[in-house]
Amino acid sequence: MKNLRRIWIAFLIICLQSCTSTDVNRFIKGASQATLTNEDVGNGLKDALAQGISVGADLASKEDGFFRNDLIRIALPEDIRKLEATMRQFGLGAEVDRVLLTINRGAEHAAQEAKPIFINAIRQLTIQDAFSILRGESDAATQFLKRTTSHQLTELFQPRIQQSLNQVGATKHYSDLVNAYNAIPTTRKIDPDLNSYVTEMAIDGLFKLIALEELKIRENPAERTTAIMRRVFAAQD
Repeated sequence: MKNLRRIWIAFLIICLQSCTSTDVNRFIKGASQATLTNEDVGNGLKDALAQGISVGADLASKEDGFFRNDLIRIALPEDIRKLEATMRQFGLGAEVDRVLLTINRGAEHAAQEAKPIFINAIRQLTIQDAFSILRGESDAATQFLKRTTSHQLTELFQPRIQQSLNQVGATKHYSDLVNAYNAIPTTRKIDPDLNSYVTEMAIDGLFKLIALEELKIRENPAERTTAIMRRVFAAQD
């Protein structure tokens, strides 16, 4: 038995010596892929999403995390945005600026509250979808999470947004602005409701940050902070 083992080892050494470094790397990568199970891939993607959510929520929840980030900064609702120039002409510029600041502050304050909601939603990622996501586009995991959890996230996150908007005064400032505009003769009346809009924009902003983190994990091995993430994404490198 020992002689047979020695012969086998010697045979492998000879084979490896005759291979180029590229051949060896392919062999190692193939062996790694062969040992990955659906469960491994699912766990690796869940770790990646959890990391993306954690990093994204931390960035968004800082002061100016939304307001000074052009990627996710929340603009005025469309009805107000179309009428912004008119409002400023009628002396409502300060009120417009105050609303812009406070709705972004509201999203920033609520962002940390989103973290456990998002992480709980990751559990909806099934083993059956894992490999297709892994081999998909650079934001495939984020888009899957967005498609399958957005409705649930909206329902759970909306009360947090409302509480935060009230806390920073955004609800009052927005209502005051809308009421002031609606009092101007001959102008088209607009809806003072704000909660649904900010909830949608805040969730969309968090998904954008998660997608950026997913891209980093896919492209940069140094961003893979768990062993299973390293194994899963290394198989795609």
